[in-house]
Amino acid sequence: MTEAADELSTPLGQKRTGKTRRYRLPFTAMQALAVLLGLVLVGFVGVVLFNDNPLGGEPVAHIALRKASPAATTPDSHAPAAPAEAAKAAAKAPAAAVDAKSDAKTVTIIDGSSGKRQDVVIGAADGTGKADGDSPAPVAAMTGVDPRLLEKSRYGMIPVVADGLKPFTAYAADADRTKAARTPVVAIVLGGLGVGAAKTADAIMKLPPAVTLAFTPYGADPGKLAERARAQRHEILLQIPMEPFDYPDNDPGPQTLLTTLGAEQNLDRFYWHLSRLQGYAGIANFMGARFIASDPVMQPIIRDAAKRGLGYFDDGSTPRSVAQSLASAQGMPFAKADFTIDAVPTSAEIDRTLVKLETLAKERGTAVGVASALPVSIERLGAWIKTLDSKGIMLVPLTTAMLKSKSS
Repeated sequence: MTEAADELSTPLGQKRTGKTRRYRLPFTAMQALAVLLGLVLVGFVGVVLFNDNPLGGEPVAHIALRKASPAATTPDSHAPAAPAEAAKAAAKAPAAAVDAKSDAKTVTIIDGSSGKRQDVVIGAADGTGKADGDSPAPVAAMTGVDPRLLEKSRYGMIPVVADGLKPFTAYAADADRTKAARTPVVAIVLGGLGVGAAKTADAIMKLPPAVTLAFTPYGADPGKLAERARAQRHEILLQIPMEPFDYPDNDPGPQTLLTTLGAEQNLDRFYWHLSRLQGYAGIANFMGARFIASDPVMQPIIRDAAKRGLGYFDDGSTPRSVAQSLASAQGMPFAKADFTIDAVPTSAEIDRTLVKLETLAKERGTAVGVASALPVSIERLGAWIKTLDSKGIMLVPLTTAMLKSKSS
C-alpha cells in the first residue's frame, strides 16, 4: 500500500530514487546571526548597568611587588642558614623594614569624571599598604631656599610659614624702601618664563634685578632656571594655570585649576604646581579669566596661599577678578597690573604703554606693568629702564610696590 502511494506521488515520466528526504532547519542563517548579536548586546548592556566600577575604561597598571626574604641579604643566598645565622638575620630584619619603608611611594589614581581618588602605596615593607608619613623624603632644595619654609606634600616640597617667617618676606628682593616710600615707583613683572630656556636666560641676564620674573610650572627643569634667576638677585613668582573663558580650546596646560572641580581637587592641583620650584615670594594667575572671576573656586586658593605666607599678583586680564577683595580679606600682600606692556608687541606700542606707566606712577605714586618675554619686550624694557632715574621714577621689585600700596 505504501509503495502504491509512493508511485502515485511520483511525477509522470520519472522514477523514484532511493534518496531520503532532506532535513531543513526551522530558521535561516541570517536569523541565527541576528539572535547571536542580540545576545552579545544584551550582555554588554548588563555589564554597563550592573558592574559598579568607577574606574572602568581608565588605564590600568599592574605592579608586581615582591618581598625580599631575609636570606637574600646573606652572602650565600643558596646555602641553608644555621640557627645562629638565622637569629642574626632576624635581628637585622627590623632595620631592613625601616629602610624599605622610607622608600615607600604613594601613587594616586584620580577618576577624571567623578574626581574620586584611590591611593596605592608602593614599596611599603610592613605588608599593610601604609607608608610611613613621619619620615620625610630627601629634599633637593634650591640654593638660597630656607628649608624651614618648606613642608612635605605628596608631590614634593611646598612653601609654609615657620617661626613667624613668611616666604613673601624671606624671598622679597632687596630694595631701598625708605626711598620708595617718598618717590614714584614702577614695578615690572615679566611672565611666562621657565618653558623656553633661551628666552628665560635673556630675561634673567639682560634685565636688572629689580624686574620681577614669573615662572610657569612647566618646562624640563623650571626649578633650575628659577634658581639661576635668584642667583642674579631677581625676585620670582610662580604662575598658577587657571581656566580661561574659552577652555578647553585655549588650554593653559596640565593640572589647570577649573571651575568645574571641587575645592579639594583644585587644592590638590594647586599643591602640584607649588612643588615644581621653590624660593618664590608669591603666586600669580596664568590665564584664568573665568577662574579668577568666580568667588567659590577662587576663595580656597587665596585662603591657602595666604596661610602659606605668599603674596598674590593679578595680571589684570579680567576686570571681573575677585582676587583683590579675597586677598584683602586674608590680609595678603596684593598687586594688580595696571597695563599689559606688550599687548601689541611692536616697539612703538610698547613705548607708548611705558609712557602711560610713567604718568600713572607720578599721579598715584605706584604703577605696575606686566609683559611677556618676547625679544622686542626685553629690548624696549631694557632701554626704558635706563631713563627712569632722570625722570624721577624708581624701578622696584613687585614686593616693594605691594608693601607701598598697602601702607598708603
